[in-house]
Parts: sequence; C-alpha cells; structure tokens
Amino acid sequence: MAKRVSKRTEEILARFDAFYGTDDRCYLQYDKPYELLIAVILSAQCTDARVNMVTETLFQKYDTLEKFAGADEDELAMDIHSIGFYRAKAHNIILTARMLLAEYGGEVPRTLEELTRLPGVGRKTANVIRGNIYREPSVVVDTHVKRIAKRLGFTKEDDPTKVEFDLMRKLPEDHWILCNMQWITFGRGICTARAPKCDACFLKEYCKEYGKH
Repeated sequence: MAKRVSKRTEEILARFDAFYGTDDRCYLQYDKPYELLIAVILSAQCTDARVNMVTETLFQKYDTLEKFAGADEDELAMDIHSIGFYRAKAHNIILTARMLLAEYGGEVPRTLEELTRLPGVGRKTANVIRGNIYREPSVVVDTHVKRIAKRLGFTKEDDPTKVEFDLMRKLPEDHWILCNMQWITFGRGICTARAPKCDACFLKEYCKEYGKH
C-alpha cells in the first residue's frame, strides 16, 4: 500500500519536479559500478565537478579493479592530490578494491550492511550506490540535504542518519532517489548555507527560516 503523504509534502515535491525535472541521473561520471564507488569516496568534502576532472584520467590509468587493488599508495595519492584528504582516500580506495576482489568476486555489493563494511564507505556513499547502481530507493543525506530538510520542516535532527530516517518516513519512495539530485542542486544554487537566495526561492512559503537570512 502506498504511503500517505501530506498535501504540503506533495506540493513541495511538485515544485521541485517542476523546477528541476525528474531526471535522477548521477552527476558523477562513471561507466562501471566500482568506478562510481571510487568516485563517491573521492567526492567527500569535494565538488562533483572536481571529482569528474580527476576521474577522467584516473579511470584511464587504472582501467580495471585489479589495477586499483595493486596500485602504489603514494602514486595513487599523487594522482588524486587535487582532491581533499587525498592520502586517506587513496588508502581506502586500494583497500576497498582488494576487498571487492577477495570477498565479492570483483562485484560491488548491494546491501547497506555489505557496502558499509568497505573502507571509506559510510551510509551516504552506500545509499548513492544502492540508488544509482541497483535502483534501490535510498535517501542520501549530505550537508545540503540536511540543511534543506531542516529549513523545510522535515526534520529537527542534526545527525545524518536520523535525518535520513525522518525523510524516509515523510517522503514517498518514488522520490527518494530523485530528491537526492534535486535537493543537492537546490542547496548548491539557491538554498545555500550562507546568504541563501531567498527572493529567488520557489519554496519560500514552506521554509521555516524564510526572512531570517
């Protein structure tokens, strides 16, 4: 049975759909499931545009999972040095590639429990994989989604996992993946952390903080 969604929620989601469309494509560029996994690991505290610039050549140099697993850590770190926390990310990418080969036959697992066992993979990264690779309805809570969820009154929580569960309770499943794309774009372009563009916002009447910035 379909979840009952409030009229207010329906109106908010309809405005998101009208403004951004309903294409739920991922902004990170990849061809293989493990490439998306690596790209998402790289994207922590980094823009998608920067990650795409790095992975354009990275995925040519390391064109198999085996090459990532056998990479020299210092060399890989230098390959991704324009991305923040590049040494830790290089370490985690190599360990993750080895674990995928040793325990999953080179395939990216699909369950939250399996994915979060991988080095450098938390709930946010796991949900990106589940939503984009396996089309499992998943809510991805980054700083933008958390901020917007609070401003629109969907949550009062600060912990990303609690925000995720609040959104799963209040949003229809057919918008879980879609809202990841829409809300992140909205958070980057209009509902920014500092100096949000409230006058240009198409949701101002639903915002708990309208007029405060």
